[in-house]
Amino acid sequence: MTLDLRIFTEPQQGASYDTQLAVAQATERLGFSAFFRSDHYLAMGGDGLPGPTDSWTTLAGIARETTTVRLGTLVSSATFRHPGVLAIQVAQVDQMSGGRVELGLGTGWFGAEHAAYGIPFPDKRFGMLEEQLEILTGLWGTPVGETFDFSGTHYTLTDSPALPKPTQEQIPVIVGGGGPRRTPALAARFASEYNQAFPELDTIGPRIGVINQALTAAGRSPESLTQSVALVLAVGADEAEFTRRAAAIGREPAELREHGIAGTVTEAVDRLASLRDQGVERVYLQVLDQQDLDHLDLIAREVAPQL
Repeated sequence: MTLDLRIFTEPQQGASYDTQLAVAQATERLGFSAFFRSDHYLAMGGDGLPGPTDSWTTLAGIARETTTVRLGTLVSSATFRHPGVLAIQVAQVDQMSGGRVELGLGTGWFGAEHAAYGIPFPDKRFGMLEEQLEILTGLWGTPVGETFDFSGTHYTLTDSPALPKPTQEQIPVIVGGGGPRRTPALAARFASEYNQAFPELDTIGPRIGVINQALTAAGRSPESLTQSVALVLAVGADEAEFTRRAAAIGREPAELREHGIAGTVTEAVDRLASLRDQGVERVYLQVLDQQDLDHLDLIAREVAPQL
């Protein structure tokens, strides 16, 4: 099995639209399958200059400036957008891209960004996420000419025309999270992919087992859901280059080697092969220095062909 490698960025740390576009176009040119970005409005350390960019506005622009690479969020927060509006946004960007969009959706967790921009941040958000997934899939799946209604604890939709429709017959939905019961059930019900974000490496295989059990309980085969992980990337052609890249993102080399795809090319290949052996099918490579396009080139030339 060939491991699917995707590029994943954190623009809230400081990246203009132009910077993100350059990364996305490099992602496409170098043969990675997708360009994904986080959905945050506040930097987590540093000054965050020039300031945040909205995920779906950004992806709409990138959709018109690329042709093959898939585009999505890892992950959008259910607190940021009403589900009816999000359904329209995602469907429109899917149209603008010719059917290349995927949606990662989660409960949101970063209270400070909500306070900074006046976004409500309720203590209990899992119910919001569940209803949003019901509404999104319901709106997109309603036949043209019919209407969609929904009455829940958090949202009510009445006589929605359920338009516009995405270009894809079904938008791939990505669900993540570490809950023991509700999250696996949610993934089994709605997701085409389950993502583990920055897990401890020895927990990845057992977590895949938990998700597979939930799939079986829901009457789905494990093969019907893609298993993915997101891990930080810092690789050098030699030790000096790796050390330089670690310093550029403010991380210690030993810590990166322990928790990410890091070190020399050989170390990166070995780590990725180990993930594949545990059942991982897709890896989101978290690129924190978006100015360093040579980093992506190194992975495309030296690492990806060995997987």
